[in-house]
Amino acid sequence: MKRKLAIATAAFALLSIGAVPALHAAEAPESRNTEETYRLLDLFGDVFERVRRDYVEGVTDKELIEAAINGMLTNLDPHSSYLNADNFKDMQVQTRGEFGGLGIEVTVENGLIKVVSPIDETPAFRAGLQPGDLITHIAGEDVSGMTLQDAVDKMRGPVNTDIDLTIRRKNQEPFDVTLTRDVIKIQSVRARAEGDVGYVRITSFSEQTYAGLEKAMTELKKDIGADKLKGWVLDLRNNPGGLLDQAVAVSDGFLDAGEIVSTRSREAEETQRFNARTGDLADGKPVVVLINDGSASASEIVAGALQDHRRAIVLGTKSFGKGSVQTIIPLPGHGAMRLTTARYYTPSGRSIQALGIEPDIKVEQAHIEALDRRFPRRSEASLRGALANPNGDGEGEAPAEQAPAIQPTPGATVPPGAAPAGDGAAEAPEQAEDYQLTRALDLLRGLALYGNRQG
Repeated sequence: MKRKLAIATAAFALLSIGAVPALHAAEAPESRNTEETYRLLDLFGDVFERVRRDYVEGVTDKELIEAAINGMLTNLDPHSSYLNADNFKDMQVQTRGEFGGLGIEVTVENGLIKVVSPIDETPAFRAGLQPGDLITHIAGEDVSGMTLQDAVDKMRGPVNTDIDLTIRRKNQEPFDVTLTRDVIKIQSVRARAEGDVGYVRITSFSEQTYAGLEKAMTELKKDIGADKLKGWVLDLRNNPGGLLDQAVAVSDGFLDAGEIVSTRSREAEETQRFNARTGDLADGKPVVVLINDGSASASEIVAGALQDHRRAIVLGTKSFGKGSVQTIIPLPGHGAMRLTTARYYTPSGRSIQALGIEPDIKVEQAHIEALDRRFPRRSEASLRGALANPNGDGEGEAPAEQAPAIQPTPGATVPPGAAPAGDGAAEAPEQAEDYQLTRALDLLRGLALYGNRQG
C-alpha cells in the first residue's frame, strides 16, 4: 500500500508555491460526460441530506461542505488541501515571516503525527523536539485517527498558554513535554563567521529570505575580510521549504548563468523555466551546502540547482523528497484552496519527487568525543635509544612518552586516577559539536589549501 505523507505546520507553513494561475477547463476525457457528472452530484446530494437528517449529532452545513471539499483535495495528494478563511489568513501571515504557534513542522504518517523539523528558536526547538519524533497524544488526547488539520488546530492556541505533547522517540520510552505557545517570528537567515569561513543558515523561504541572505553575506565579507575568506557553508538542514520565487532568488545568488529549476504542469505549454542572471554573492568562492532528511521542497530546489551546476558540494544525508509545486487559489469569501499544479525539475532534468537529493558526500550527524587513552601514546620518540632529529628538534630532551611496560588488565574500565561516572564526574559541554558542519569547514579549508598550491 502506498504510504502517504501530508506536510503542514502547527501554523500552516508553506512548502513550495508559485504564481497563482487561472483555473483551466482542460479535463480528462472521462470527466467530460455531463450526464455522469450530474449523476454523481446527485449522489453527493443524497449523502449530504442523509447526514444532515440522521447523523447522531447536529452538524452545520458549513462543516459538512468544508469537510467534503477538503476530503476531495486531500485525496488527490498529500499537499493539496482546503484552507478556510482563518487558516488562509494564518498562512498569509506566516509567509510574511511571522505567525503564532509552536514552531513545529509535522506530517501524518501511519496514523501518527510525525515531526519533520522544529523551527529554530521556537518553543518546539527549545523543548528539544527532533526530526522523526512521533507525537502520540496532544493535550492527553490520542492522535490515532486524527486528521492533520485537527492535530494542527489542537496545537494552536492563545500565546503564553501551555500544551502537553506525548513524544515517542526511537529506542526510548514515550515521554511528555510541555510547550508554551508563542508568536513565532521567523528570522529566516542567520549567519556567523566560522574562522575564515562564512556560515549562513536558512531556516525557511519567506518573503524576506533573499534580502536577508544578501545582507548577511555582505556583512560577513567585511567581518572576515575578502582576502581571508576561504568559502561559504549554506546550511539548509531541517528547512521545510517555502516560496518558490525565494528559492530561485537564493539559487541565483550563487550562479552566474544557466537554468535554476523548471516547473511542468499537465499542459506542456505551461512549462516554466527559471534562469540565473549574472552576479555571484560568493564571488566564486567554494560553497558547501548542508542537507538532511528535514530539508524539503524549496531547500531541495536550491541544493539541486547548485549540485547540478557543480557550483557547490552537497554534504549531509538524503533530503526529504518533495518535488511538487502548490498553488494557492483564493476562494472569495471562503478562504482558499492549496492545489498541486506542477512538478519541479532540477537543471539536469531530474525529478526528486519521493527520491530526495543525494548528497555528494554522505555524512551522518555524529557525536564526537576524545578516545579514552589509558596509556601514553606510542611514537618513535618514545622508543629507547631512538635517533635524534638531525635538525636538533628535541635534541637532548628526554622522550616525552614511554611505551607501557605492562599490558592493560582485561576488563579494566576506569583509567588510573579517574573518577568513576556519577559523583564528581565532569559536566558535558554546553553545546555538542556539529559534526556535519565540522566536516564542511574542513572540506572548504582543504579546497582552499589545494587551490593555493595549484596556483
